[in-house]
Amino acid sequence: MFGPVLTLLAAEPHRAFSIGDLGKELPGRSSGAIGSVLNRLVDRKWATMSGGSPRRYTITAEGIDAYKAGAGSSRAPATATPTPAVAPAPTPSSTGPIPPRPGAVLRPNGVWYLPRQLGDSTDVEVLRRLRRDTITVLLYGPPGTGKTSLIEAAYADAITVAGHGDTTVEDLVGNYVPLPDGGFEFAYGPLVVAMRDGRALFIDDATLIPPRVLAALYPAMDGRATITIAAHHNEVVTAVDGFYVCAGHNPGVHGAILTEALASRFAVHIEVTTDMQLARSLGVPNGAIDAAVALNAQMRKHEIDWAPQLRELLAFKRVAASLGLDAAVSNLAAIAPEPDRQAVIEALQRAYRGSIITPLTLGKQK
Repeated sequence: MFGPVLTLLAAEPHRAFSIGDLGKELPGRSSGAIGSVLNRLVDRKWATMSGGSPRRYTITAEGIDAYKAGAGSSRAPATATPTPAVAPAPTPSSTGPIPPRPGAVLRPNGVWYLPRQLGDSTDVEVLRRLRRDTITVLLYGPPGTGKTSLIEAAYADAITVAGHGDTTVEDLVGNYVPLPDGGFEFAYGPLVVAMRDGRALFIDDATLIPPRVLAALYPAMDGRATITIAAHHNEVVTAVDGFYVCAGHNPGVHGAILTEALASRFAVHIEVTTDMQLARSLGVPNGAIDAAVALNAQMRKHEIDWAPQLRELLAFKRVAASLGLDAAVSNLAAIAPEPDRQAVIEALQRAYRGSIITPLTLGKQK
């Protein structure tokens, strides 16, 4: 059954599958059996698991390579090698992908990360050093600046939990899932998987998660390094070497609250901002970058709450290549939150010499 699941994931590499999605394609297979296979794929780093309910699984670049090498056949896989305490980021081989520049780090999804200066080293090296020395880190900054990308570059074995206001303790430690025969099976959550396998756990948008839910993390992060799963016979889980918790915080997002209890759990706080020079080197049009620089300056002064970051600038480049520069400019105005849209339009008008700019809108029928 290992092979059919990997085959389905490889057929749609950009899709995030739930156990139910795969069950529809594999009639006669129990949810428990499919979940067991998916956990094995995650352990091998051939798939990633997202948080939330239901959990979803996406094949990684390593998983695609394994599938092409024949691991998608019906034969049983060989025993997996133990996960190292700090898994190194994938590095290109002589026949593998060529880095866009020296020092680039290949993320598990096959996308290159270009490290940035941090102190006397790079951000990737600093994060790896902090994990080696078990010093917890909190990354903070606006959405779209690359916090998740940095974590994936520094920790190839990272499991990411996307935090939100409805995140529950069960989303972290696990819960019972129904089986087709009417029974139930306990599926361990990402916190337990990371503790048992010695992996990094990245809590993205941690400050959107209710404090009482985040409290489930704290026993795993302190000297005890254990948690008790009350819902599963009070099972005690103890972390192995390599387990590491890091988090991301978006201060400008509505509802984000950095409590003292959470802030004190992270010894190092690193601000992540958009590297405008990187955006220029990646081919983002100068006008969009000029507008973004001005808007970010306004945001730092608390005059506005939103400004384009690297994610939006790269999207601007793609839209301009597909639909033209005028459409990309109008689209950037359209995606701005309504309270800040006028400021974005004015910045774009200055960058593009007084052009009349309106959000991208449908016109009359042709």
